[in-house]
Amino acid sequence: MISLIILGIIFLYAIISYNTLTRKRNNVDNAFGSIDVMLKKRFDLIPNLVATVQQYAKHEEETFTKITNLRTKSYDSLTAEEKADFDKTFTAAKNNFFMVAENYPALRSSENFMQLQKTLNETEEQLSASRRTYNAAVTDYNNSVMTFPSNIIANLFSFTKKEVFAIPEEEKVNPDVKKLFRS
Repeated sequence: MISLIILGIIFLYAIISYNTLTRKRNNVDNAFGSIDVMLKKRFDLIPNLVATVQQYAKHEEETFTKITNLRTKSYDSLTAEEKADFDKTFTAAKNNFFMVAENYPALRSSENFMQLQKTLNETEEQLSASRRTYNAAVTDYNNSVMTFPSNIIANLFSFTKKEVFAIPEEEKVNPDVKKLFRS
């Protein structure tokens, strides 16, 4: 009788642990979906970005070529890894775009450019918030996958550790503000 109660408790714990791990994995997927939505929004802004700037800076082909090459791929066909690569490449292209804008006062004062810049900034803020939410969900999930006793259930049912969203090393460096003012 006691052994049946112990087995029942173990079985109940396994069910609760499995369901908890499943919910947490779904939360991670949902949080990545939020990042995905923001990356898609940013991806869709590229044609507007290109069209606005091309009117003012036709000779800045390198930046436009990079942005246009990104846009030629279908966003929905990208893997999660390709979306992360797109994110890094777009960030670099966006920075070049704003540097180009600095050289064209008429562009900076354009209503279309100002609206586009505002939309890009809002999208970047939302993307940043989505990344924080994703990393929190991944950390919570990973804690459950890696800590005892839920790690036993996680191993039995192939729940594996997920990677948090991290920025590249070159973006972690503090900017040299003095150098920026000299340029």
